[in-house]
Amino acid sequence: MEQSIVYFPEKEKAVFEITEAEAILQPRQVLIKIDYDLISAGTELANYHDLPNTEVSIRKFPHYPGYTTSGHIVKTGDAVTKYKVGDRVVCAWGGHRSWVIRDENERIYPVPENINQKDAAVAHLASFPMLAVRKLQIQLGEACLIAGQGLLGLIAGQLARIAGAYPVIVSDCSPERRELALKLGADYALDPKAPDYVEKVRELTGGKGPETVVEVTGNIQALQQVLECVAQNGRVALLGCTRISDQPINVYRYIHCKGVYLIGAHTCTRPAHDATHWGCSEADDYKTFFKYLNSGRLQVAPLISEVASPRDAEAIYQKLGMQANPPLGILLDWTDIDKMRQF
Repeated sequence: MEQSIVYFPEKEKAVFEITEAEAILQPRQVLIKIDYDLISAGTELANYHDLPNTEVSIRKFPHYPGYTTSGHIVKTGDAVTKYKVGDRVVCAWGGHRSWVIRDENERIYPVPENINQKDAAVAHLASFPMLAVRKLQIQLGEACLIAGQGLLGLIAGQLARIAGAYPVIVSDCSPERRELALKLGADYALDPKAPDYVEKVRELTGGKGPETVVEVTGNIQALQQVLECVAQNGRVALLGCTRISDQPINVYRYIHCKGVYLIGAHTCTRPAHDATHWGCSEADDYKTFFKYLNSGRLQVAPLISEVASPRDAEAIYQKLGMQANPPLGILLDWTDIDKMRQF
């Protein structure tokens, strides 16, 4: 059976390809036709550029990116009880492809009736900043700094505000992203390249610095700034993936003497289904995501810069990976890919 996919055959090359794949279902499996698929620029471009500490650096090319999608079920196995044909779902770690097969209990989750498929495609990506904010255990009135205003950072700022942080301070080099963050509820938006950046963060927090920080850039220089800003005994959630550690940090001065807590917040630190002592499972966070989305307290539609066809993969990744001011969020639209095929 034909399946359309997007993958990286080599460094800085993206391809749309139609391949042959088996679509034989086991009794408890479902076949999901993908509708929309969000590109996670940070992770995907790190692999696209073949950076250290990436999947490509370990497994080499070809690489199959993509992990946050929405779709609908077009076929079920004989023993499936949780879903029926036509049900809409979100699907994690499926890759950029036109359809996937999953066990009915394997990282899929139903989409509520009043949520559209474009917004639903953001659900798995949104669970990442949810994890970081949960692990910070923000207390009412604590200041929170969000370093980096890509997709994850813009969601993290909204979640920090929901969690009770005040003020919520965000930083990014892009004026457009700072402006968007303010529209989405941030209290202050700063340029980290400003010479008085650290002093300004301290000034906005009464001189002591923010008690909580979400570091989203994955840039070691940004982490250095964060450690200079954060309050005594502050907590820093490391949400961004630091691929290249090209600058030494004075651990004694900025971590040890300040009593700073560094908290790893990579999504692989939690199980897919079972809650742990510090937080919630992926499914719990999907449920929370949909509740906040439905209530209007969380917005993701403004994060989508464009909706594009997977057929234009090469141009899309060139735009994301090579332009000085790349788009923020790009959704791949699979609705007309393999549309007429019989599943």
